[in-house]
Amino acid sequence: MGAPSYDVIVIGGGPGGYVGAIRAAQLGMRVACVEKRDTLGGTCLNVGCIPSKALLQSSHHFDDAKNHFADHGIQTGTLKVDVAKMMARKNEVIASNTKGIDFLFKKNKVDRIHGHARLLGGGKVHVDLAAGGERTLEAPAIVLATGSFSAPLAGLEVDEKTVLSSTGALELDRIPETMIVIGAGVIGLELGSVWSRLGTRVQVIEYLDHVLPPLDGEIRTAMQKSLAAQGIEFHLGRSVVRSERTAKGVRVFATPSAGGEEQAFEAQTVLVAIGRRPVTADLGLEAAGVALNARGFVQVDETLATTAKGVYAIGDVIGGMMLAHKAEEEGVALMERLAGQAGHVDYATIPSVVYTTPEAASVGQTEEQLKADGVDYLVGKFPFAANGRAKANGFTDGFVKVLANRRTGRVLGCHIIGPQAGDLIMEAVTAMVYGGSIQDIAYTCHPHPQLAEAVKEAALAAEKRALHI
Repeated sequence: MGAPSYDVIVIGGGPGGYVGAIRAAQLGMRVACVEKRDTLGGTCLNVGCIPSKALLQSSHHFDDAKNHFADHGIQTGTLKVDVAKMMARKNEVIASNTKGIDFLFKKNKVDRIHGHARLLGGGKVHVDLAAGGERTLEAPAIVLATGSFSAPLAGLEVDEKTVLSSTGALELDRIPETMIVIGAGVIGLELGSVWSRLGTRVQVIEYLDHVLPPLDGEIRTAMQKSLAAQGIEFHLGRSVVRSERTAKGVRVFATPSAGGEEQAFEAQTVLVAIGRRPVTADLGLEAAGVALNARGFVQVDETLATTAKGVYAIGDVIGGMMLAHKAEEEGVALMERLAGQAGHVDYATIPSVVYTTPEAASVGQTEEQLKADGVDYLVGKFPFAANGRAKANGFTDGFVKVLANRRTGRVLGCHIIGPQAGDLIMEAVTAMVYGGSIQDIAYTCHPHPQLAEAVKEAALAAEKRALHI
């Protein structure tokens, strides 16, 4: 039998790949998705977004029981964390999600092929099958959706026992007494906060002089202050230069980023969270004529086409905002274009969320960017401390910040730190997608009492007419 004929072959079954494959099938294409993991869902569902949120939720419950139940008149006895049970629940959540994708593939008649794929050129893909043997697939369109992996740090070898990547930090079988987190980005702060709430002393070492580099400055400052109040220690503006194993764990040496004397930090475990790198090795990219850019990401044009005819790429492997939902949007848009439709991704309105406590969420431009671009803008801010529902919930940390064009009122950005920030940001995202203004938000009736009223009040505050401050 000859190689099966497909309209599109997707390499990678993560959020971009599996969503793109499903959309292509919905559009009438015959689709194959090649994934080397035993389960679909990529990093996000298996060792990233989903398991980390499961552990975050578990640690939130423990923290509430330990520190907040008494405020509600709920008395508890001695609390104990069953790490094995917590991890088992996390694994059940992963399994439920990954099995769900299997169901969707079957429902939409997407052929799932378990193995490692390499480009052969000329629209052909060689697959080393996980069960043994090999197979050659052929299609006029091939989509690279291979994702990314945790970036290594020279001189600090990850063993997933003592020195951890994000994967190892999601698999610990005990609560460490101490942990050093190298990197104050989203992954480092989310996972660091999980173990901090469960009782670990967490120290964060960051090369920059601030946390969460992409976020608005006021949000960054507020986040660091809040997490520090929860017990996380920050050592900013420091560069890790070397490390050594000790009888109890690891000793890490860091110097001031601007130069200076070495300082030693010790902990039972170290989490390396300095970013992610694209998965491009052993894919046959060079032989097929797929070029990489200066940063090592697959080079694509505005249509997501690579430098090789008929080969496209989406998601983390092409860089930009390395977010699951960005990859999904690219997967859908690409398949719609291949079907002759007008697929589109509005990169200016892709939101990002940090799932710490408090949460932080952002969309659009920051105040720093507007100043640098010379934009005449308005700022409206409203604290959750003045929001009735936040008071009733007992969580009043944080604020909503809305940025708008001074002349037109059009929303240019929104930045939130506080309860359910990741949900609340969607009002601003929707407004921006439709070219909405602060007046549109301000004149929209919001239910009371709700946290979303803080978004309305921030829009009102931009024109100095907030009602509750």
